[in-house]
Amino acid sequence: MIAKRTVDLLKIRVYENRRELGKAAGDAVAGRMRELLAKQPGVRMIFAAAPSQNEFLETLAAAEDIDWSRVTAFHMDDYIGLPENAPQRFSRFLQDRLFRLVHPGTVRLIDCSAPIEAECARYGRLLREAPIDIVCLGIGENGHIAFNDPPVADFADPETVKAVELDDACRTQQVNDGCFPSFGDVPTHALTLTIPTLTGARHLFCMVPGQTKRNAVKETLEGPISAACPATILRRHPDCTLFVDADSYAEVKA
Repeated sequence: MIAKRTVDLLKIRVYENRRELGKAAGDAVAGRMRELLAKQPGVRMIFAAAPSQNEFLETLAAAEDIDWSRVTAFHMDDYIGLPENAPQRFSRFLQDRLFRLVHPGTVRLIDCSAPIEAECARYGRLLREAPIDIVCLGIGENGHIAFNDPPVADFADPETVKAVELDDACRTQQVNDGCFPSFGDVPTHALTLTIPTLTGARHLFCMVPGQTKRNAVKETLEGPISAACPATILRRHPDCTLFVDADSYAEVKA
């Protein structure tokens, strides 16, 4: 770690590169899981699916002494309209990079092929069955968390899960990340957990590497707390740690 600080309630940890960031974040989440599993029957977790999470997920999947059979895993968003076998589906991403490796006791996947209203209700009920212990998330180039882009972000959203239209900046990021060949290939709509659903968890770990996230990190830490940059709400959470690398942190004032 090359620097650490706090902005409002948000703890920031800066690392030299994304490999070190992912290792530190994975170790931190693994440590919190062990701590919780030592004193409660199970742990309920929500995971982001994006290339920014790769090094973190790799570290977490290799962590020892975690009883994954007592973990219930959710994911926080997915596209509407992709074929079930599409490699870009977030459910597939997490199954390939984590769930099939560690075998959580329960995996709750969003079914974007189901009727939208019914699926929002079903997945919302599952999320509300018990408190969420840990959320592992990222921040988008436009400051989104999950698919809560600025035009649809609501810090007081009454819903648990909702359908949204994706902002152009969000769709462009999917091309920048190498997930789709062109802007026109990116779906226009998705299902997402809402901001209160994510921030209602006890412990948040946010992993944001790379130079394409510089402006988002700067706005998250230096801008007003506003839905114009949804990630700014993380500064109000009582236990959120933001993991960044030298590239993503480069525009932030010392």
